[in-house]
Amino acid sequence: MTDRYQGFAKSPIGKMLVKQLGLPNPVALDRYTAGDPLVKGTVLVGGSGKLATTLPKTLDGLGISSATALEEGAKYKGLVFDATGFDSETDLVQLQQFFTPVMRKLENCARIIVIGTNPADVKGSARIAQRALEGFTRSLGKEIGKGATVQLVYVVPGAEAAIDSTLAFYLSPKSAYVSGQVVRIGTSEKKAAVAVDIEKPLAGKVAIVTGASRGIGEQIARVLHRDGATILGIDVPQAASELQKVMGELEGDSLTLDITHADAPQRIAHYVKEKFGGVDVVVHNAGITRDKKLANMAEDRWTSVIAVNLTAPERITRELLEQGAINKNGRIIGVSSIAGIAGNMGQTQYASSKAGVIGFVDSLAGELKNGITINAVAPGFIITAMTAAIPFATREVGQRLNAMQQGGLPVDVAETIAWYANPASTAVTGNVVRVCGLMMLGA
Repeated sequence: MTDRYQGFAKSPIGKMLVKQLGLPNPVALDRYTAGDPLVKGTVLVGGSGKLATTLPKTLDGLGISSATALEEGAKYKGLVFDATGFDSETDLVQLQQFFTPVMRKLENCARIIVIGTNPADVKGSARIAQRALEGFTRSLGKEIGKGATVQLVYVVPGAEAAIDSTLAFYLSPKSAYVSGQVVRIGTSEKKAAVAVDIEKPLAGKVAIVTGASRGIGEQIARVLHRDGATILGIDVPQAASELQKVMGELEGDSLTLDITHADAPQRIAHYVKEKFGGVDVVVHNAGITRDKKLANMAEDRWTSVIAVNLTAPERITRELLEQGAINKNGRIIGVSSIAGIAGNMGQTQYASSKAGVIGFVDSLAGELKNGITINAVAPGFIITAMTAAIPFATREVGQRLNAMQQGGLPVDVAETIAWYANPASTAVTGNVVRVCGLMMLGA
């Protein structure tokens, strides 16, 4: 699917109308192509916290060129500022001192990361200063423009060595439609850094993707396969031919069943153990919508959405864990929705199910052992066959109400999931990241 307005805005007459009428003028977003460097340009590093001296070496290990001082005439593709040492409100001026001089020296689709210390791990003025970083990054994300993104990464003390995969994701085009997000790295359980092949981090791993026959699920399967994983795609029997076609192209395996059936968790766990010995990545992507205002909602319309979107992922995950079918350092990833955070008219049951996915992440994050993590993505307006059916005016408004002034693509959701799935993301757990271009309203 394409954004017709974006194409029109780049045409000669479109450029004239956009300028004269002050219409949205979205920038074409950089997106990752296999084999490309993570960053095509230089990243400027600043700050004076715990990571300031090690960041250039860390970036170099990722193949990313960095600088620690402004150079005359230079342009920058990324900025990383270490604010982990902020311990009072007076330190916040350092943000203005670092960022203001460089804001006009950024290339299109620049990447900005502020690194802080998890406020829960500090007290008093330090907690106040660290919490203030959220307002700064979200506001900067809404004003920066030109396809640039801004993120805040809170690091638990002792987890400083486990941020490589997060820096690689957020500095690269893989995070094209992710902005204004707050991510927490590290837990009370100290985890050692894991070295991986940057090109094929999932080599030798097995990944389950539900709802893998088309749309976002198909793209998740393709990106995880690109990163080296063997894919087991799961979908309903009605989608068998589409599923087999996709899995054939990916040299993967397919399993057709209704995930809401009573024996579905047992069948999946048995298949995984018999065929692969275990699974490394479980992506709960399958979902349905049956929109209707609550005043007109039939019970079956409610229960079917809850069953597919929430109950099935929980039951399948519990069974896989009880059967020991998820390998050490495994990944559980749920697909929530912006509707589960901000709500949406006519989607009370859908929003309930997607908020429940977030609750599932919160609930399970503290229970998991053996390095297994759980996280979720919350897509916003993603251009798919389903959104193409939305009435034109509603669709156009929905695509523009974010900092990117455009809809995202299924690959944007898939790349975020691939970051979670990376074995080096062992300290990334309990997070919910919105893939929404930083919505201006609601959340």
